[in-house]
Amino acid sequence: MGVFSSCPVSANCSTFLGRLRHFIDIIDPSTLFVTESRLRECIKLLDDFKQGNLPPGITDHQLWEAQKVKQAIIHPDTGEKIFMPFRMSGKSIEQVVGLLLPNQTLASTVFWQWLNQSHNACVNYANRLTIVGLNVLIEKSSKFNPATRLFIQRFIPFPAVASANICNVALMRHNELSEGIDVLDSKGNVVGSSRIAAKHALIETALTRVALPLPIFVLPPIIMAFLEKLPLMQAHRRMMLPVHSLVCLAVFGLSLPLAISLFPQMSEIEASHLEPEIAMATDCKVLTYNKGL
Repeated sequence: MGVFSSCPVSANCSTFLGRLRHFIDIIDPSTLFVTESRLRECIKLLDDFKQGNLPPGITDHQLWEAQKVKQAIIHPDTGEKIFMPFRMSGKSIEQVVGLLLPNQTLASTVFWQWLNQSHNACVNYANRLTIVGLNVLIEKSSKFNPATRLFIQRFIPFPAVASANICNVALMRHNELSEGIDVLDSKGNVVGSSRIAAKHALIETALTRVALPLPIFVLPPIIMAFLEKLPLMQAHRRMMLPVHSLVCLAVFGLSLPLAISLFPQMSEIEASHLEPEIAMATDCKVLTYNKGL
C-alpha cells in the first residue's frame, strides 16, 4: 500500500500510473452508498492525521480508505458534498447502462445520447444534431453497401458524444474564462485568479472528455462485428445482448480511469506564462491549478 499521503501533492500522482490508480478509487461505485456517518468518520480521521492526533492502531490502509471516500464525495475546492448522481462514481453506472443496448436505429441512438448528455449538463441538443446529421449523410450515401453502412453507423455515437462533451465543458465552465481560477504556490497558498490557467484547465478537460468515449464507441462495434460472425453467436442470437453488455461494461470500466488520468488533477504551469500581476506576486517559478473533471 505504501506510506499514506494526499494524492494532489503526492509524487505518485505525477505519473500516469499513479493518477490511474487514484481515479480508479474515485470512480468506485461503492462510494455512492457511503452513509453520512461513515463520511464524517473519514473526514475526522483525515483531519486527525493532518493535526498529528491519530488514535493508536490506525493503519495506512484505513487512511487510504478514508481518503478514497472523501475524494469521491467532497468537492476539492468548495469542500461541499457532490450530489450523488453527479459524482464520477455515478457516471460509471449511468454511461454503462446507456451502452447496454446496441444503437441499431436512429431513435435508440438519439434517446441514449440524449440521456447521457442530460446527465452531463443538459446539452443534448448539440448531441442530437450531430447524430441525426451523420446518420442522414450515411443513409443517403450510395457508395456503401448495406453491410458497410451498418458498420459505419455503429461509430456515429462517438463524434456525437465527443462534440457534446466539449459543448458541456464550454457551457458549464465558460465563466472561468472571464473570472479565472485560483493558482497556488508550492505551499498551497492562493497567489491569484488566472484566466490563462482557466484556459489551460478547460482545454485539458475538453481533451479528456474527447478521449473518454473513444474506446467506448470504437472498440465495442469492432469486437461485436467479429463476435457476430462466430457460429456460436449465429446459432444463439439471444446471446447477442448479454455479450454486448459485457463487452461495453469491460471497455467502459477501463476507459473512464484511463481518460481522466491523462492529465494531473493539480496541473502545473510556469508563473512566467501567467498574467504579469500573478507572476510578480510570487517567488515560485511553477504554480498549480485544479483542472477539474
